[in-house]
Amino acid sequence: MAEESWHAARLIPTSGINGAEEQERRATSALLAVMAAVREFGSAVTKPLGAPSGALNTFIEVPFELQERRVFPDGLIRVSRGKRTWTCLLEVKTGTNELAQQQLEDYLDVARAEGFDALLTISNELAPAPGLHPTTVDRRKLKRVALHHLSWTEVLTAAVMQKVHRGVADPDQAWILGELVRYLEHPRSGALGLDDMGDDWVTVRNAVEAGTLHPRDKSAPRVALRWDQLVRYACLSHGQRLGVEVQPALSRREAADPALCNQLIVADLAENGRMQRDIRIPGAVAPLTLTADLRAQRVMCSVTVDAPREGRPLTRVNWLLRQLKDAPDGLRIDTFLVNGRSIASSELLRDARADPGLLVSDPKKELRAFRLVHAAPMGAKRGQGRGSFIGSVLGVLDDFYESTAQNLRPWAPSAPKARPMPEQVDQEAQEQGVPRSLVSTAPSSQDGADPSPPSVRPPGSPLEPGPADAAASLPEPDPPDGGERA
Repeated sequence: MAEESWHAARLIPTSGINGAEEQERRATSALLAVMAAVREFGSAVTKPLGAPSGALNTFIEVPFELQERRVFPDGLIRVSRGKRTWTCLLEVKTGTNELAQQQLEDYLDVARAEGFDALLTISNELAPAPGLHPTTVDRRKLKRVALHHLSWTEVLTAAVMQKVHRGVADPDQAWILGELVRYLEHPRSGALGLDDMGDDWVTVRNAVEAGTLHPRDKSAPRVALRWDQLVRYACLSHGQRLGVEVQPALSRREAADPALCNQLIVADLAENGRMQRDIRIPGAVAPLTLTADLRAQRVMCSVTVDAPREGRPLTRVNWLLRQLKDAPDGLRIDTFLVNGRSIASSELLRDARADPGLLVSDPKKELRAFRLVHAAPMGAKRGQGRGSFIGSVLGVLDDFYESTAQNLRPWAPSAPKARPMPEQVDQEAQEQGVPRSLVSTAPSSQDGADPSPPSVRPPGSPLEPGPADAAASLPEPDPPDGGERA
């Protein structure tokens, strides 16, 4: 039998998973065991939740008494450092299972009675905004116990970032963390990414195409929420590839009020038939904008780059084109003028390469910025896979960043050049044998600053006909009374 068909033994196998209960138990046990074994990964998960850096111990299905009945949280995490101990209960859901409000409130009561610090939930649900929980609970139960949530995508991202980009000191521990990544990436693990736009997607998409969508339609906010979750999922997935933390770019008002963020997306969807969101990538030239135009059936990713502040318009265009060597020919370039809001010119990259002057609408006006837009057909399916909306959005982001955005650099002015100093000693005086002490000239900061000294007419030199001389050479006019000249 050929060895190519043999399957390598895995530390955390996916075989033998029968049902959601077994799936959740195996995912919880694998995660907690690796958190305790790989200190760097355990700290990466617990430190943002408020835990100290210290010895980490984990337990699974710990029983507690609550109102004369027993409850079993999926896990418990305890971090100790000196005299301080941080304890957190854990509730896990896999697949499409959602967190239950009553169950979470029971665990919050247990944590408060036991003096624990927090309750952490992990599921495939994405929070509507950073710091918010996808399940609504009684706020009075959160006075002494903190409630945190992580999606499985966030857990996988933390594992990949630690394993691939930040590193693990011990090689054996790095291998163990790699086995957890392999397990979570397997479809049977139940740690799924965002794979569905929801039941309202087709209804809203058809209403936008027909022009009948109203901002007060109940289905519009749910699709807007899914879009926001898709952008967050795209940020996590892209961050895994780049090794940096990619985040949605929110204004202060949007970050403080997630409901306002949803309202703005719904209003744009009803009025313009599009949904868009900016994302921020550390080190990128500017935030990237993801746009889904449901009327045009196109998804787009764009970035706006400030033009150089000096040079002719054509020079500024050539500065940009030099950075687009790997960009596709179908990339669209929009130009904006100083003190202008509308697009001054718009051309495809293949045409601009042949004739850069096409992007100069008026040689006498300065270019302020360039907008680069990469567009692709929009998938119609609500799920993932070929021809899906989610796949088309993730694909246009990856393609645009790899071919265009990662190669862009902001313009920087050239360093000032030093003006050469004049000779320290008058060479002519040296040739004539004049002693150095008798030379009255010395280097000055103003030497060479003027193009040429004013011309001085030496005594006895012939006069050149200037304006005054020309007037003097003209014959005098006759007296007005016809008399003789004096």
